[in-house]
This record gives sequence, structure tokens and C-alpha cells, in this order.
Amino acid sequence: MRETRDYDDIPGTYVFDGERCRRGYHLNMFCMSLNQAANRDAFRADEAGYLRRFPMSEAQRRAVLERDWLEMLRQGGNIYYTFKLAACDGLTMQDVGGLMAEPQVSGDAFRRMMLDGGRPIAGNRSKKERHDG
Repeated sequence: MRETRDYDDIPGTYVFDGERCRRGYHLNMFCMSLNQAANRDAFRADEAGYLRRFPMSEAQRRAVLERDWLEMLRQGGNIYYTFKLAACDGLTMQDVGGLMAEPQVSGDAFRRMMLDGGRPIAGNRSKKERHDG
């Protein structure tokens, strides 16, 4: 079980700290493997089979197969590594940002939101603030 940190209270934020780094090592190494075209082809041909090359947890494998981008971060994925999977799927950073937004939005809507200054700070400072008003 992970020790609670002050930054765990920030909504939608998964800080890539030492603990997440250790937990996500094999998930991130899988993502890094997608730098090579032959590995991307092998992964596309048999995703589940390719993932068995890496000693990831079942939760990590499921997050990859379901393309659950936030869960990959929760499971120790680093956004820079997991984006290699997104690129393999032909997604842009804006597409992935939109898929991780709550509620989900299109890549274009996410891009527009960021150009317009991002999310309002009210209600997004802490999880406690959301519950306490």
C-alpha cells in the first residue's frame, strides 16, 4: 500500500514519484520498446502476446489493452513513456489529454480548453475542496 502524500490531494494529478517509478518500471519499458518499428508491428499483431514479454501486473496489462490512459498513470506509467503507445495508435497529445479529462472531450475540445487558459482553478485545487465546497 502506498503512503499518502500531500500532492495526492490534487485532482487528476498522478505525480511520478519514486514509488510510482518502481511500480511502473516494466510498463514503462514496454512503452519504450515501441520506439522500434519491429516492436510496434509485433504489438499490433498480437497485443496480449506482446505484453507477456514484460512482467507487468494484470492491472497494468488491462490498462494498456483497454487504453485506459489515467489508469496507466495510476499504475506507475510515466506520461512521456505512455505517450509512445498513444503515438503507436496514431493519437496526438491533445487526443490523449481529452481522453484523460473528466469528463472526456475530443482532442480539439481539449486543445481549445488549453488555449483558452485551461480549467478554472475553483474546484480543481484539491479533492477535499470538491467535497467540502
